[in-house]
Amino acid sequence: MENKRTCLYDKHVALGALMSPFGGFDMPIQYSSIIEEHNAVRQHCGVFDVSHMGEVSVKGKDAERYVNHIFTNDVTNAPVGQIYYGMMCYENGGTVDDLLVYKMGENDFFLVINAANIDKDWAWIQQQAKGFDIELNHCSDYYGQLAVQGPEAESVVEEVLGLSCKELVFYTVKTIDTEGETLIVSRTGYTGEDGFEIYGSHDYIRRAWDKLMESKRCLPCGLGCRDTLRFEVGLPLYGDELSDEITPVMAGLSMFCKFDKPEFIGKEALLKQKTEGPKQRVIGIELADRAIPRHGYDVLFEGEKIGEVTTGYNSISTGKSVCMALVDAAHAKLGTEVAIQIRKKTFPGVVVKKKFYDKHYKK
Repeated sequence: MENKRTCLYDKHVALGALMSPFGGFDMPIQYSSIIEEHNAVRQHCGVFDVSHMGEVSVKGKDAERYVNHIFTNDVTNAPVGQIYYGMMCYENGGTVDDLLVYKMGENDFFLVINAANIDKDWAWIQQQAKGFDIELNHCSDYYGQLAVQGPEAESVVEEVLGLSCKELVFYTVKTIDTEGETLIVSRTGYTGEDGFEIYGSHDYIRRAWDKLMESKRCLPCGLGCRDTLRFEVGLPLYGDELSDEITPVMAGLSMFCKFDKPEFIGKEALLKQKTEGPKQRVIGIELADRAIPRHGYDVLFEGEKIGEVTTGYNSISTGKSVCMALVDAAHAKLGTEVAIQIRKKTFPGVVVKKKFYDKHYKK
């Protein structure tokens, strides 16, 4: 099947971006270099086309009750403008997807889902809606989305795009009326830096991209450095650190599962796993050598396989060879000495915290 294209596809090609399939879309992986783009976000400002992400609107009398039913976090009596991170899970605790839930108004929620899971998620969301007085709207085709990220993101969004965002604190959202349409502007960031997400029509997103490029205030960034940035601060990627077989408990994300609320899909299985302890856990590993551990490489303990690497890089910000890996829980303790099988050699490493680099969000 042919890959989809975002509203900015032609602009990426014109800039000479390296394009590659991701989540069913042809997406820019890099423009200049992953290292240069990564450092721009850490030190100044970068902009990402994330129009491939999916969006679903949930409105109606039972909207809050419904969202709480399918979502591990708790949106009970959420203030308008608040954003929540969490998961949708199957009854067995496996992860359907991880997502953001925006409280846009009373009985009005906006779900942001992963591009690779759009069709699966939409089917799941519809399937679970029986018996709830709600209106679901799959609006992924309407919205384009830009992520402006880095320590200078606030000034770029304010001065280049003319969008008032200073009052937004971390994990909040608001609407802004401009140029004849209503934008959704949030402040979350999937990079470990301060950042804003701007949702608008395809025409608006194209105009905004052009303004940002003409300003020279931020570098266009591809999905290559988006992965290195999120990985360094321990943020999961669905398909790597979360999946239908990797539960939030296994991934170390129990804090986003509110077991004190009456119910949510998967609650019993996840609570049982949390109480008894999962058989496998997602951990961080730091190698003594500069060899790069890649997804799928074997993790060994005293020569025996105990798991596999989920994401691995030579960290651009720290210069260390590090990875996240799913391993047997018996070997997940900090300080445990392990090894990574890289081709025909093994490289020693040690279990460390998954957050390899400190986040710099504006709280």
